[in-house]
Amino acid sequence: MITVRTYLRSLLALFILSSVAFTQDDPSERRFVNLQRTATKPPYSDGVLVGNTYYLAGRLGTDPKTGQIPEDAEQEIRFLLDGVRTTLSEAGMTMNHLVSVQVYCPDLALYDKFNAVYKTYFTRNFPARAFIGSGPLLRGARFEIQGIAVK
Repeated sequence: MITVRTYLRSLLALFILSSVAFTQDDPSERRFVNLQRTATKPPYSDGVLVGNTYYLAGRLGTDPKTGQIPEDAEQEIRFLLDGVRTTLSEAGMTMNHLVSVQVYCPDLALYDKFNAVYKTYFTRNFPARAFIGSGPLLRGARFEIQGIAVK
């Protein structure tokens, strides 16, 4: 029979172990990544590094020179993934550090076109991914991507 004292000790031990596990990525130590932008800076960071985990904000595949969405879908995908790669490099990471990715797309018929370009950006295993049918995206984009990377 388990005594109250044994039960409380077990709960205390479980609490201590779980608090150690949850504090490995110290939320008080955050590094915010903000890439060069135009004069009007949007109210978000491109990425936030917490411990070894890097949270990437949603981004569009805009042309870095013009800020516009290109007419060619494949070029938009390249701009999109080049932007992800640049954001990751600011935290000392590569595309292979991505563990989870969400892609939003109003036209699911573009799924195969997206995959053809997407797979060329990885040299190892692919991250877990969702390709989500969405409503209209900002600036008339065909794709928006966000993700999580871990060192």
